[in-house]
Amino acid sequence: MGEDVRKLMHRHLGKVVAGAAVATTATAVLIGVTLPGSASGEEGSSGGPQSSSAEQGQAARQQPGVVEEAPEQGETGSGRDPLTDDEMKRAQGLAAGRDFRMSSEDVKGASGPERLSTDLAELSPEEVAAADPPRRAEVTYYDYKDDTYVTKTVDLGSGKVTDTDTQRGVQPPPNRDEVMEAVRLLMADKLGEGLKKDFKDATGKALTRPDQLAATGFVYRAGEGSNPGPAAVQDCGEHRCVRLFTRVVNGPWIDTRQLVVDLSAHTVAKLG
Repeated sequence: MGEDVRKLMHRHLGKVVAGAAVATTATAVLIGVTLPGSASGEEGSSGGPQSSSAEQGQAARQQPGVVEEAPEQGETGSGRDPLTDDEMKRAQGLAAGRDFRMSSEDVKGASGPERLSTDLAELSPEEVAAADPPRRAEVTYYDYKDDTYVTKTVDLGSGKVTDTDTQRGVQPPPNRDEVMEAVRLLMADKLGEGLKKDFKDATGKALTRPDQLAATGFVYRAGEGSNPGPAAVQDCGEHRCVRLFTRVVNGPWIDTRQLVVDLSAHTVAKLG
């Protein structure tokens, strides 16, 4: 009798273990597959199609699962580590003080300078050798109010702007906003008619927005190359001027190399 009982118990235990293995396998498969409903957040953590009423009721009371985000970046870096996102935001906020914002203009003529870059500042050899070297950021701007290139140095430890350098005639590469504004000015000018015609020929659609083009901008200075250019570009270098290389998004190039957009004066000129 005892032997029969043990055999029955072994068979029952075998079913339990096998059932658990099947459930584990099914769970692994479900984890590995992302369903459209789950991605939209419309599906909860309910059981499968054959779940019991009790299981479905329990699942309905559970909170929907969430995708865990990547760990947040630390507020500050150390040594010569690249600036963290928090450090960049802090440096930009400190550099663009109220007085600077009110007295400057961006590429579209709005209050506040056009921010170009935010980088870790260089240190002196003595500072590099220090046990705890300071962390400073350099934030660069172009001020369209008076055509100046401005560099603000921010001490991230003290939270103070330690140096401001203002230069004229310095023309770093344009940022994306400046390139898009140059495209907009070109589209609005009569010299942009060829661009719009070529776009229409290539796509069958009208060119109405700058983002319909993939554009790259390069700084232009008067007298570059063998062609001194027309009188309309003689201020380029003191003014912020760019030449555009444009193409249809995912399509052919459209030659605009002979056109110069003066972002400071909001004009367009043709070379040659």
